[in-house]
Amino acid sequence: MLGEGNVAHTAMSGKGTTPGDDPLQTAVWRLRSRACWADAAALLEPRAEHDAGAALQRAALLVERCLYTEQGWAEAEDALRTAEALAHDDTERGAAACERGQLAYAATLHGVRDRADEARAALGRAAALIAPGAPGRALLDFRRGLLAENLARSPQAARAAYRRAHAGAAAHDDPLLLSFTWRHLAGLALRDGELAEARHGFAESLRIREELGYLVGTAPALASLAEAEGEPEASRLRAEARRLFRLLGGVPTWLAAQLAPPPPAATA
Repeated sequence: MLGEGNVAHTAMSGKGTTPGDDPLQTAVWRLRSRACWADAAALLEPRAEHDAGAALQRAALLVERCLYTEQGWAEAEDALRTAEALAHDDTERGAAACERGQLAYAATLHGVRDRADEARAALGRAAALIAPGAPGRALLDFRRGLLAENLARSPQAARAAYRRAHAGAAAHDDPLLLSFTWRHLAGLALRDGELAEARHGFAESLRIREELGYLVGTAPALASLAEAEGEPEASRLRAEARRLFRLLGGVPTWLAAQLAPPPPAATA
């Protein structure tokens, strides 16, 4: 689960996933869920030049693309600067800082450049701007958990942050974010040898993603559940994850190593 962890700005999470949603959001969601972030961002571009919300959503999509594909860094930076310039209140400034922290985290995680200090500072700034209990706070807590788990190597702090994020996502009816918190809490449980807890969390994450049609997140969910299952179920789950991974052109990139087939057995 090293690379996964971005959920775009809470204002867009879940939008477009149910009948009756704004047609633009529905189109953006369908493209995003199929790993077509650039196409989704292009739909928002006309609005993003003057509308803070659209600019932030566009930046979040392009930041997410960086995390999943390890490409598009300059475009994400440009979009984020536009969103930061258009932000006019604490909520928007806090959400932009949260995306800034996520971009710096992704760059550090993928070895593009060590921006860990920038990531911590940006998420700290977001925490000062986004009020406790506000819709964007759950996403912020989740991302602080990612830093704690993958950069600071502090599973205890990560678990506390993920639990806050999980409660916030449930309170604000954000199923996509719940799929992430379930999965990352399950990963920590698996590390601690709590197989039943891990299996339950991974299964919940997979269920939500399948219900939402979040195709780009389904292969990681299948691969994670395989880690907590015995044979032959584990092999079946990995095979399905490989199929989806190939279907999406090898995205997310960081899943390749986890899905690599085992080497052939040596013969005498």
